[in-house]
Formats: sequence, structure tokens, C-alpha cells
Amino acid sequence: MTLRRLALASAAVLTLVSSGPAFAQTPIDPLDARDARRLDRMEQVMRELRSIVFQGRDSGKPVVVQPAETDYQLQELTRRIADLEQALTRVNGQLETTNHDLQLAKRDAEALKRDNKALADRLGGVEQRQVAPALEGPSPDLAGGSSGGSAPVQTASEAFTAARQLMLSGDYTGAEGAFRDYADRYDTSAKAPEARYWLGKTLAARGANADAAQAYIAAIRGWPATAWAPDATVELARSLIAIRKPADSCQILGEFDRRYPKATPAVKGRAAAARTLAKCAA
Repeated sequence: MTLRRLALASAAVLTLVSSGPAFAQTPIDPLDARDARRLDRMEQVMRELRSIVFQGRDSGKPVVVQPAETDYQLQELTRRIADLEQALTRVNGQLETTNHDLQLAKRDAEALKRDNKALADRLGGVEQRQVAPALEGPSPDLAGGSSGGSAPVQTASEAFTAARQLMLSGDYTGAEGAFRDYADRYDTSAKAPEARYWLGKTLAARGANADAAQAYIAAIRGWPATAWAPDATVELARSLIAIRKPADSCQILGEFDRRYPKATPAVKGRAAAARTLAKCAA
């Protein structure tokens, strides 16, 4: 609504009001309550219009009707609520992404744990193969040429191979008996010292360190130049530490350094650990 229209409307209203005395001579029926309220509202509107017209006239500027304060606050509150909803949506999306990443990390950790265990088992097998000589090839199957029901008699080579198989399968009790029997029956054979070495391994596995030390001593008598001799020497030193003879252990380790300088890194590492445990002098 422009200022001119407001002025015309106000002038018309004022004309009607000023002509009130002329109409006052005409009798008017009393107004009921509803009509009275309507008249009051009209008068209120007219007073507001007059105020707007006079405001525009005095200031010479267009009259700007501001929105109600309550409506403005409601609009602002609605806007803030919409912003909060958008923020919550973003946070929920980030939480879902984080949970997904955590699940992936958990699965990766479990897989890594399994891989580490498998690798440790393989390294243990490699170390055993490094310190043990190559097994002799299996002998011909004598049972194939026998028609009887009784088992064939084992040769020395077959008896040694059978004892080693028990050892590799984890049957230390069976391997202990087999290697002890081999050392007793084939005391003068070339494999007898090695059988005593493996006998010492089985004894140490069940904590019989004194007996294990005796087996290792019998195995390395003469300091043989074999693949298993360096490890047998270190195992003897470890058994002596276990039975509280660190001085003897240090003496054995000194012979190890002198007689087996080309031992594998794994065996040398275990020798160094035993030297530290026995508190050998540098």
C-alpha cells in the first residue's frame, strides 16, 4: 500500500468521522454486543492507519511494515532445527563409516594373528631341519615280499627313521624310548651319537635336564663335525644352566665358539642367549 492510498483512505475515514453530527440527528437502533465488538475493531484499525499515514507524512519515507516478532522467532527456530537435523545426519553417517572401519580392522587383526602363528610354526620346523641331518631314504618295503602275518624285523636305518618320525610327530615319549633303544642296540653304529642327541632333546622336553645333559655329553664326545653337533653343544650348555652349573655351561659355550665358528645364525643366537643367562665373562 502506497503512502498516497493510505492518505486517501485516512481522509475518507476522517470525513465520515467529521460528518458524525449530521448523522447523529437520525435515530439509530442500539447495537448488539457482536456489532459493538466489530465497531471497536474497526476503530482500532482506523487509529493504526492514521498513525501510519502521519508517520509517512512526517518522515517523508515509505512506510515499512515489519513482520511480527513472534513470526520472526518461529522462522529462526525452524531454520535452526533444520540445521541441527542436517548435522545429526552427517554425524550418523560418520559413525556408520567408523563402525565399518573398526569391523574391517578387527578382521585384519585376526587374520594377522593367524598368519603370525602359522609363520612361527614354520620357523620352528625350519630351525629343526637346520640342526638335524637329512634323513636317510626309506628302506625298501620288506613287508611287500613277505607273505606271513608278522611284522618284518627293522634294520638300524629303519629303526632310526622310525624314531625320528615319532619325534617330528610330537610323540616325545615314544621317541625317547625309540632313541634309547637305538643307542643301546646299535651303540657302535655311525648314527648312535645322533640318536643320543635326539634322546637328549626328548629328555629336555619333559624337564629331565640332568639326564639330557648326560645324553648330550655322549653325543658330542670327540666334538664331531656334523650338522647337529653345534646345536647339541648349545643344548648341553642350556641343560647345565637348568641344573645350576653356570660355570660348566660357560666352559661348554667357549668350546662352541672355538669348534663351531660356522654354526647357523639361529644356533649362534641361542648360544648368545645362553651365555647371557649363565652370566659368562666377556
